[in-house]
Amino acid sequence: MVGQTLIQKIFAMHTAPDASVNPGDIIWLDLDVRTARDFGGANVVKNYREHYGDAPVADAARTFFTFDLVVPPSNIPYANNQQLCREWARTQGVRVFDVNAGIGSHVAIEEGLVQPGSTFVGTDSHLNILGAVGVFGQGMGDQDIAFAFKTGRTWFEVPPTMKVMLKGELRPPCTARDLTLAVMRDLGSSGALGHAIEFYGPAIDALDLAGRITLASQVTEMGGIIGFPITSHELRIKNPSLLPTPYSLLPDSDANYIETVEIDISDLPPLIACPPSPTNVKPVREVAGRRIDSVFLGSCTNGRFEDFAAVAEIVRGKRIAPHVMATVVPATRRVYAQMLASGVLQTLFEAGFIISNPGCGGCASGHLGMTGKGEVQVSTSNRNFPGKQGAGETYLASPVTAAWCALKGEIAASEE
Repeated sequence: MVGQTLIQKIFAMHTAPDASVNPGDIIWLDLDVRTARDFGGANVVKNYREHYGDAPVADAARTFFTFDLVVPPSNIPYANNQQLCREWARTQGVRVFDVNAGIGSHVAIEEGLVQPGSTFVGTDSHLNILGAVGVFGQGMGDQDIAFAFKTGRTWFEVPPTMKVMLKGELRPPCTARDLTLAVMRDLGSSGALGHAIEFYGPAIDALDLAGRITLASQVTEMGGIIGFPITSHELRIKNPSLLPTPYSLLPDSDANYIETVEIDISDLPPLIACPPSPTNVKPVREVAGRRIDSVFLGSCTNGRFEDFAAVAEIVRGKRIAPHVMATVVPATRRVYAQMLASGVLQTLFEAGFIISNPGCGGCASGHLGMTGKGEVQVSTSNRNFPGKQGAGETYLASPVTAAWCALKGEIAASEE
C-alpha cells in the first residue's frame, strides 16, 4: 500500500472508512467547522432560507459567523448584512465572532475552533491559511456554505500534492514574507494550480507560527489548494474530541508526490512584489528609490504581533516620512492586546502610524488600506491586482521592508 500525503491523511479521517482518497477521487468530506463572514454571510443565509427554510443547522456548536472585513461597518450594505446574520444566528443558536474579534481564520486558531487534522470551510478565499497549523481550510461559495451549514459536509476532489524543498536558511533582514515571495517568484500564479503543497527545509522548520501563517496564506496566489509547512514544531491538540482516532500529522515516508521543486534561499535578498501581480517579484534594490505615498501593515498574511514588533524595533525613536500615510490593522483583538501590553502600539503611534481596530484591512473597500488614483503604496497584504486595494499602485513586501519604506518615504530595503 502506497503511503499518504498529509492531505490524504486528513481526508481519510473525514470520509467513509472504505472510501479511496487517491488524487482525483471525489469524496464526501465531513466538516469539523463551517463559517461565513460579513462578506457573503448574508447570501449564505438567503440561500439557506431558500433551500432549507427554518430547518436547524447540522451542528450549531461547530457553525460560526466571523465579521472581519468592514468592521465596524462604515456603509449601509455591510451594516445590513451583518445585522441580518446576527438575527439569523440567534434563531439557530450559532455563535457570532462580531466586529471586535478580528480575522476569522486567525480567531479560529486562537480560540481553538480548529485542531491539527481537522477540516474547516467558509466564505473566505484565504481559509487555506489554516494549513499553518495542520488543518484543511478552504474557501467556498455561498451556496456551498449554506449546504455545509445544513449537512455538515461537502464534496471535494482529492488534490495531488507537490513537495517544495527550501535549501538554505533565512538571514536578516529577510523574513518569512521574503521566503514566501521567493516561492511565489519560482512557482508563479499557476505553478501549484489545483495542488496541495508540503513545504520542507531548515528555513521552514525555523518558522514560528506567525511565519507559517504568512507562507500558508499566499498559497492561493500560487494557484494552490492548501499549503502545509512541515516542521518539527509540536501542533497541540486542545480539543481531542475533534479527532476521532489517533494519527500522525506527518506524511508517510513513501507518500507519492506529483512534483518536487527545489528553491535555494541561501543568498536571498529582501524581495518585493511589484504591480500588477503578487508573483511579479523582484529584489527590493531593483525598485529602490520609488517615491511612495502610503504604507499598510496588516492583513491575514502579516497581521500578527511578531510582524508589528519587528516594525517597532526599526521605527523606535524615529518618525515616518512626513508625506507618508501609514496605517496598522492588527489581525485580532488578542494581537491588539499584545501590542498594548508590550508598548509596541505606543512605539508605532509615536512614529506616526495610524492604528485601527482588528480586522482584515486593505482587502475590502471601506476599510483602511485603500489607495487613490496615482497613489503608490507598500503593503503587507496578500494581493496587489489592479483595483484590489484601490485605484493606485500597490507593492507587496515584508513588514521589515515596509518599515524602512515608511521612514524613507520611498521603496527601500534597509538603512543602508
